[in-house]
Amino acid sequence: MIQLPNATTTLKLAIVGGGRACEFFLKLISLGNLPYLQIDIVGVCDINPEARGFRLAQKMGIFTTTDFKDLFSLADLDGIIELTNSREVLVDLVRLRPARIGIVEHNIGRLLRNLFTVDQKLRSAEQKIVFEKAARDFLIQQNSQCIVVINTDFTIEAVNDAYLRTTRKKREEVIGEHCYRVIHGLNTPCDSLRDGIVCPMLETLRTGKSTKGFHALQTTETGPELHDIVTYPVRDADGKTIRVIEIWMDIGQEISSRWEKRERELKSDLNKLIQEDRMISLGKLVASCVHEINNPIQGLLTFSHLMKDMLTADALTTEEIVKLRGFTKIMGEELERCGKIVTGLLSFSRQGTNAYRDIDLNEVVVSVVDLIRHRIELQDLYFKMDLFREPLFVHGDVNQLQQCFLNLVFNAIEAMGPGGTLHIATARTANGKMADVRIEDTGHGIAQKHLDHIYDPFFTTKEVGEGTGMGLSIVYGVVKSHQGEIEVHSQVDRGTAFSICLPLTPAEKEAVGGSVESG
Repeated sequence: MIQLPNATTTLKLAIVGGGRACEFFLKLISLGNLPYLQIDIVGVCDINPEARGFRLAQKMGIFTTTDFKDLFSLADLDGIIELTNSREVLVDLVRLRPARIGIVEHNIGRLLRNLFTVDQKLRSAEQKIVFEKAARDFLIQQNSQCIVVINTDFTIEAVNDAYLRTTRKKREEVIGEHCYRVIHGLNTPCDSLRDGIVCPMLETLRTGKSTKGFHALQTTETGPELHDIVTYPVRDADGKTIRVIEIWMDIGQEISSRWEKRERELKSDLNKLIQEDRMISLGKLVASCVHEINNPIQGLLTFSHLMKDMLTADALTTEEIVKLRGFTKIMGEELERCGKIVTGLLSFSRQGTNAYRDIDLNEVVVSVVDLIRHRIELQDLYFKMDLFREPLFVHGDVNQLQQCFLNLVFNAIEAMGPGGTLHIATARTANGKMADVRIEDTGHGIAQKHLDHIYDPFFTTKEVGEGTGMGLSIVYGVVKSHQGEIEVHSQVDRGTAFSICLPLTPAEKEAVGGSVESG
């Protein structure tokens, strides 16, 4: 906070460069004779621990370090004064600093030193006014953040270049204009809770205290620029607020970086969950395939014994030769059947590449059905599949979508006893923009009280040991990562129907045109 003439709030700064200039600052500030601008040096950095300013800081109990990145963790640090006169150091500071911390470069730091020297010499009222303006101009010169000085009638008195760049305006367009008109295009001051956001300027005028706020400034065609705003009151000799200084900190890039990082982490977590779930599904498939493979193996064993007995004879009759040929044909067919089952399991268990491409949902559904068909037959279920007459191309990951549908099919099978019906259908939605995959069963259904929680991680209504509670969570995650929608309709003792809608590829939508299909 900047207070005139008796400042009670301290501006916390750190210094990079612990040489003579640093020593000068520390000595000057320690005198305590700067009534217009109180500064607290809370940290000093220099690669040379023997530097004069560095050693003085240690004697004064100020935090010291040889790595300037350590300064970023200092609490409530307002800015860093760069006194090394090194372009490389300045660039590193600007590049690595947190958004909330301003950087004062060497030339401006030298200006500050001159201001301090002038302050010691100026004692008349006229000289103090000059110093006030010089101190304000110094703050305005910081170009790492937007700074604007606003009078109590909301007119803008001064701005820095960063403010002009951010608002895309010229200096003559903002000086003397009302801040609410320049920023928001309003004819009256902002309401104290405009769009649910407190106006920091109004709060500072009302309370006389520094206030933090938030602005979503619509300055680009791509969207608003996000800024954290801190306001500081400037007071006269009687303690009355005569103007307010606003400092804007661009947080859009930081928010975007954090969001992208979190999105990458979520995608990575989802891929890990999907792979783990595939292994669980593989276990279920293997268990049901054991019976499916055992039958042809028993047949092969029987045929091998028959062929052995026939070949022990001295000579084969024409009829026996025909039988042998029939046996070998059947054995070949059974071996192919076993091979398809094993190939399907191997393909399913293979680690995916998580690559998105244009795929036909009909083909994905068929691949899932091929994997679970023997499970359906083993459980004596009635199965019906209705595929849309044309390909339904979507942009997605084959492995993820396959696992998504497989989870729903397994849930449907496990919800039914012998004689139940499983129906899988694909279609194009009525608006022609999405592909719809519907998986319906005649099982025990889901209670109404559970429908709001079925996508929650670890939520399950199965007995202990029969489910992890992650199957539908993974389904939901896959659908959302493909910009899709999922709906469920269920009645207890009547059955459940899941509908998954995924966006068709642009080429597919163009092919559809304005036609309407039943969904």
